[in-house]
Formats: sequence, C-alpha cells, structure tokens
Amino acid sequence: MSQDRTTTLWRPTGPEELDLLRQADWRRWPPRLPEQPIFYPVLNEDYAIKIAKEWNVPHHGAGYVTRFEVDTEFLTRYPVQQAGGRTILELWVPAEELDEFNDHIVGPIELIHEFR
Repeated sequence: MSQDRTTTLWRPTGPEELDLLRQADWRRWPPRLPEQPIFYPVLNEDYAIKIAKEWNVPHHGAGYVTRFEVDTEFLTRYPVQQAGGRTILELWVPAEELDEFNDHIVGPIELIHEFR
C-alpha cells in the first residue's frame, strides 16, 4: 500500500455480485450473505484475474475483475493477508464492517475485465 490518499484494490466477482454492484450505481459492495463472513478485496490485478478465470468462470460461467479506490488511511485497520505466494495478497474485511468500508470508497467501482 502506498502513502497516497487512496489505495487501488481489485475484486474478482461473479455475475450475481456484479448485478448487485450495478444496482448500487457502481458505488457500494453488496452485503455479504450469511455464509460470507469476510469481504476479500485483493491488492493486485494479476491475482484478481487468476481468481476470476479459475474460480468464477467454472462456478458461474463468467468472471469479472473490478478496480476501485479506497481511502488509504482507513485501510490501515486491515492488515495485509498473504493467502499463498508473495503476490497473493488480500484484505479481510469483516462483513459487519462492509458498510463503513463502502463509505470510504473514493469514486466509482470500475469493471475492467470479463471472462467467459
């Protein structure tokens, strides 16, 4: 993460979450389902692409990658989690904190890749 005012994050997603994101005018992530206690944005585009292609496409028929900016100072509350190799980096945002997390998104969430 940089010392800039915002930090760029990516989120691989499936069609259902993408539809909810559209309904929120590309400004807020939808609430988590009961079986989703954590919201996982990732810290690099390549990792997001890998998840979209290798998990979302086989399970949902399509995978998408979004990019968005979040207030850097706010993100300091979430330690970077290494979920595998050196570049497999995520933030773990508890579902009950997602509304506050959404309040710190700067600008719209962008759809940058689509895979089928």
